[in-house]
Amino acid sequence: MTITGIITAIIVGLIIGALGRLVVPGRQNIPVWLTMVIGVVAALIGTAIARALGVATTRGVDWIELLIQVALAAAGVALVVGIGGRRRTTV
Repeated sequence: MTITGIITAIIVGLIIGALGRLVVPGRQNIPVWLTMVIGVVAALIGTAIARALGVATTRGVDWIELLIQVALAAAGVALVVGIGGRRRTTV
């Protein structure tokens, strides 16, 4: 992967993370940097899944790949919020 590809993956991942956070209902008490990391990971995994399904390379915008990535980011945000919410205790 070239440096341009890495930078593009990071930028797309940031957007995917933001979209994933918007999809999850309610307030998410997680830092922005964690949302970015979730987005980048979801974008990479989503691309791998889309390639495995044979829908990663289409003409125009790859809507199915984008949908997979946003769904993974939303699941990741919900998972992190759920795990973080269970660890907190009220005193």
